[in-house]
Amino acid sequence: MLSFTVAITRPSSTLLFRKVISCIFLNTPQARQRRKSVSYIFDIDRLHAIALQGIGKTHDEMVKVIVEETARAYPKHVDSNPNRRWLFSLTAGATGVMTILHASFTEYLIIFGTPVGTEGFSGRYRMEIHDFFMAGEVWTYRKDRCGVREVAGPGDHTVLERGSVNGFKIPDSAWMLEYGRGFIPSAFPLILGDVVFSAVDGTTLAETVWLYGKMALRELLVNQKF
Repeated sequence: MLSFTVAITRPSSTLLFRKVISCIFLNTPQARQRRKSVSYIFDIDRLHAIALQGIGKTHDEMVKVIVEETARAYPKHVDSNPNRRWLFSLTAGATGVMTILHASFTEYLIIFGTPVGTEGFSGRYRMEIHDFFMAGEVWTYRKDRCGVREVAGPGDHTVLERGSVNGFKIPDSAWMLEYGRGFIPSAFPLILGDVVFSAVDGTTLAETVWLYGKMALRELLVNQKF
């Protein structure tokens, strides 16, 4: 995985670190404006094109291609280690696994899925979430169209808009490249809530917080990316 060996020694890094802390923990007009002015690294169309290359491959081949292609497209920002570390993802009743390709305070990129299926609630986020499907199907429904089942499969790109929600079911094995864009720390209570209060799994909690935090701090200190 990415090594974290950078010390906070330069004044510029210290200043940046202070700005980030104020962005995360303060709700002042200045902090809100800073969050709005953040620029994003990942391009939606480019990620979709990369995900299309994973369709029709075995799981291991799919993961290998996605890691290689995202690292080629974003060499300074993607963990390209071929020995992937997989973590359980327990969110709003759904269970799957994920491997983190990129983590920062404003963007994340993961490969997410399950070999056996799952279902749950999407959650309501202060960010948008893009899913690029590579294998299997995902069924969703909304409260304003509760009689309609929407189906997404390989090659499809879906977006969960900021503040939107749905119910979903993965009937069998399914895998996707998932990209989140927005103020990621605002989603931590929902993302980690099931781990803490339902599964009561300290190991998964510690692994997720440590790995995501390490990668996000590396982005901050090495690439000065919030």
